[in-house]
Amino acid sequence: MRVLACDGIHEDGLAMLREAGYEVRVSDPIKDPAALATALDDVDVILVRSSTNVTAQAIAGAGKLKVIGRAGAGVDTIDVDAATERGIAVMNAPDGNTLAAAEHAISLLFALARHIPKADAGMKAGQWPKAGLTGFELEGKRLGVIGLGRIGGTVARKAQGIGMEVAAFDPFLPAAVAARSNILLKSLDDLLAWADIVTLHMPRTAETANLLSAARLRSMKKGAYVINAARGGLLDEVALLELLNEGHLAGAALDTFAVEPLPADSPLRAHPKLILTPHLGASTGEAQQAVSTILARQIIDFLKTGAVAGCVNLPPLSAEAAREVGPWMPLMTALGKLASSLQHAPSELQITYAGRTEGLDTRPLTRLLLTALLGSASGRVTPVNALHEAAARGLRVSETVGGDSDGFDRLLRVRVSGEGGSSEIEATLHRGPRVVRLNGVELDFDPGAHILLLRNEDRPGIVGLVGSELGAAGVNIVNFSLGATGEGHALAAITVDRRVQNAELDALRAKPGILSIEML
Repeated sequence: MRVLACDGIHEDGLAMLREAGYEVRVSDPIKDPAALATALDDVDVILVRSSTNVTAQAIAGAGKLKVIGRAGAGVDTIDVDAATERGIAVMNAPDGNTLAAAEHAISLLFALARHIPKADAGMKAGQWPKAGLTGFELEGKRLGVIGLGRIGGTVARKAQGIGMEVAAFDPFLPAAVAARSNILLKSLDDLLAWADIVTLHMPRTAETANLLSAARLRSMKKGAYVINAARGGLLDEVALLELLNEGHLAGAALDTFAVEPLPADSPLRAHPKLILTPHLGASTGEAQQAVSTILARQIIDFLKTGAVAGCVNLPPLSAEAAREVGPWMPLMTALGKLASSLQHAPSELQITYAGRTEGLDTRPLTRLLLTALLGSASGRVTPVNALHEAAARGLRVSETVGGDSDGFDRLLRVRVSGEGGSSEIEATLHRGPRVVRLNGVELDFDPGAHILLLRNEDRPGIVGLVGSELGAAGVNIVNFSLGATGEGHALAAITVDRRVQNAELDALRAKPGILSIEML
């Protein structure tokens, strides 16, 4: 397993990956998509921070790539949709830099209030720049927090600790949750009109790009301040300059920018009312160590056990939950392959998890079955893109949890339908992974073994005939499970010690009484 670590990933996380047996290659930031595509040719995992952009072009030919890891909170430098389409997991470590990012926002708040950068620059230039640097006290001032997640919530708590009045806008947070921290939720327009200082703490998405537009910046009270230590592009930088020049806004502090690194000729650099820092929000030793080790542990668990934590394009699955579903995973893969051999062009898949289902997270199991069902016909399919591939092929997927388990502790029913009709498989883990019924016929076989599916006339001599023919071909029968289907026919699942070749199957098909025989 090969890992490419770009952008200065902390050594502690890389050491964990090496100890897990992975080969780790360290690289400077790779900013050219073509160069990154070449570097990913034989790579299973890539780790980045904010300098290397993992684009659709870069991963288009990365046939081995399984995980893209972002050592930090945001994933705006990763084309998550393209990764999902190619079945690549995208992980981040949003908790590792929470304190560092929140403290940096607070430091910018103090710097704005007391003109610290100007005072420092003047002193170092040999001046005594006291005149014109009268600041303001933060206690009693109104702080408007846009985005009350981990970082925004920490900023709000620390601001309350210094006596500020705090309100927030967060359309995804229930009012009751905010109330427990004594934070009033407001609409965005009301918050902007109310606050003395506004601080941004949300990801950059299509919906949040330029959230603070020219009109919204102008709607802020005269003399207000803005802080953006979240993501570049959340506010209109051109409009911000205009409102600073007009005097409508008193100042701003920016740690993130629409284009990074900030161009040397950017007009933001020279503006006297702006405080700028070069995306330092997560740049503490503690934060970089934390995000590196958190990410490494997530990747190791994911690749070894299937546990999903910090993955933005898979439903979360803890290590404990992974242990619960782990025994079912080989069965799901085997059933998916079995279903694909029974129905070659499925249009509908119905999965029922019956019996004792408490504690069983069915989402990864359904994705695994889909991966095997679609894998032979859809190119690269993984649990990451299985649902996407199903939708693209017009396969309707439904899932039911609960119901009669027919005496088993847990029973799985898989019904796959298409133009050629439908097939139903019932399976359990009782005495190992077993199919216990196929199309209503009671059978007993391991779907992960070499299986011959035989349909024959239900009359004496057929079983002996098949056994003789297989024996003559050097094929050993491990198990022969037979059940009557009615109307003079029977169905058998024959477990054999190797795959039976096409010529050998053709010889069997020519025998009287054999209606069909297929290698599953």
